[in-house]
Amino acid sequence: MDEEIKPKPADPLAGADVSRLSVDEIEARIATLKAEIARLEAALASKHASRAAADAAFKL
Repeated sequence: MDEEIKPKPADPLAGADVSRLSVDEIEARIATLKAEIARLEAALASKHASRAAADAAFKL
């Protein structure tokens, strides 16, 4: 059992070979990734707000 366990990439699109994609396919992938970034930023902001509220509640 000397096999190394390699972590999976966080996203299959990250680091993928794009040399065979058309301009339209690359633009579509960029749009998809930008939408995902916006979704993640909103989730992060929500988590920061929740943490700040919890921190404030426990400082009372």
